[in-house]
Amino acid sequence: MSAPVLDDEVVWPEDAIEVGRIVDAWGIKGGIKVLPFSSDPQALFSSRRWFLRPPEKQIGSPLGVPLPTLLRVTNAREQGDVIVATAQDIADRNAAEALRGCRVFVSRASFPTADTDEYYWIDLIGLAVVNREGQALGSVADLLDTGAHSVLRVIQPEESGADGKTVEHERLIPFVAAYIDEVSLPERRITVDWGLDF
Repeated sequence: MSAPVLDDEVVWPEDAIEVGRIVDAWGIKGGIKVLPFSSDPQALFSSRRWFLRPPEKQIGSPLGVPLPTLLRVTNAREQGDVIVATAQDIADRNAAEALRGCRVFVSRASFPTADTDEYYWIDLIGLAVVNREGQALGSVADLLDTGAHSVLRVIQPEESGADGKTVEHERLIPFVAAYIDEVSLPERRITVDWGLDF
């Protein structure tokens, strides 16, 4: 399957991952402020090609200016809780303000390689979760950041009562060595020390 062509010669990567959102303009020369979705925003620094989509409930720019699909980033750095960046495609503050709310994507292939026993959240979502006895606990729907550590939100569909409707059983499993035995990305499976009745 080929990636769609969105603009003149701009090809949207098949492995595009949403990593942040443009929250405001920065300075007078077309800088932008991006709120990263991760406390470690290395994905934003690892690529000089940021792909943009408008906010979910908005088509086009709020100022009536066509939105670019691709930003060619020339500089990016952390400043407090945000990333400030400049790009070839943003000429001035007005152009930067027109991007407010845009969703920022980068190619998953451009992410830095994770260290041993470190994983990107995006790689864990959708993995099957089984316990030591081989019993299926569901699949990873999301991760929660508690500050001290991450928590897997595992969902398992189950049939309920006489009406036969499917309900979801949710388990919250701390993503720490005490409960996580193995993460196998090739097998798309996480093995945990966790009972069916927990």
